[in-house]
Amino acid sequence: MANGKTLYIFPGQGSQYRGMGSDLVDSYTVAADIYARASDVVGYDMQLLSFEDPEQQLNKTRFTQPALLTHEYACLETFRSLAGVAVSPTLVAGHSLGEYTALVAAGALTFEAALALVSERGRLMSEHGRGSMLATTLDLQSGQALADKHFCGIGGCNLPDQTVIAGEDADLDRLAEDLKDSHAGKRAIRLNTEGAFHTFLMVRAAEEFREELEKVEFSPFSVDVLSNYTGKLHAPDAESIRSRLFFQLFNPVKWVSCMNFAIDSGVDTIVEFGGGIGRGDGPDGKRPNLESIVRKSLKWREYEAQYAAAINAATISAAVEQLS
Repeated sequence: MANGKTLYIFPGQGSQYRGMGSDLVDSYTVAADIYARASDVVGYDMQLLSFEDPEQQLNKTRFTQPALLTHEYACLETFRSLAGVAVSPTLVAGHSLGEYTALVAAGALTFEAALALVSERGRLMSEHGRGSMLATTLDLQSGQALADKHFCGIGGCNLPDQTVIAGEDADLDRLAEDLKDSHAGKRAIRLNTEGAFHTFLMVRAAEEFREELEKVEFSPFSVDVLSNYTGKLHAPDAESIRSRLFFQLFNPVKWVSCMNFAIDSGVDTIVEFGGGIGRGDGPDGKRPNLESIVRKSLKWREYEAQYAAAINAATISAAVEQLS
């Protein structure tokens, strides 16, 4: 039973898959309503995109982001409909795109406002995106030195020994070769993205996205929200939220700092909502995207907290039983 401090977390791009949400819509009216609302906002059939992806658009950033936010929110609201107030968060956080779902969970944004916002965010990131990203097993200091040498940037700090580096393709190619020679035993995996997200190559997208942020109204938080940009709590005023989301686009995701803050605050339960990774289509057999990072973060800090996944109908039911 979760009776202490609970952290809700939401993953980012890379956790989308064809079929996500189909089991929720088949079983829960609340989820079906959310997908209908999403279609009204974005102007296309969110169920068709997410469940069947007939035109193979789901992995394109402009479609990935609204589809993933919709799935995360559907998982959250399905979970809430079953658990009631028995499992409520004291803190919420999201990885990159997931930060927007976290803001919805905290009451700072309506689902519709967040969906319209991330639709524009995804469009701009795709339109201005160039370069690519490389996930490495380097610590931040080593990763930063290598990035600086090859005119690249740090895109994310997921663990003390997992740093994402991003840049122009040619620069990143040279960096990858250098890494093999200069850091024996360290691994690097090229990520399937449409650009060097969360680096200086996203500045143009951020400049245009700022105009979209200015149009959005933010409400007071019902619970604390962690910021990717600072690795600390969001300030509650609207202008601060806007600036943090603006800077998030071209600065590294400080997930290590977010997890450290959560641990230092004494969370004893962590629940992950939405997305999924692993082979095969459809929800069955998918694994939570952030679970491995979360468990490694806890182990690194020698800290214990229970973890639950709420990423499809089966895991939501199991999580409610585990935590209620």
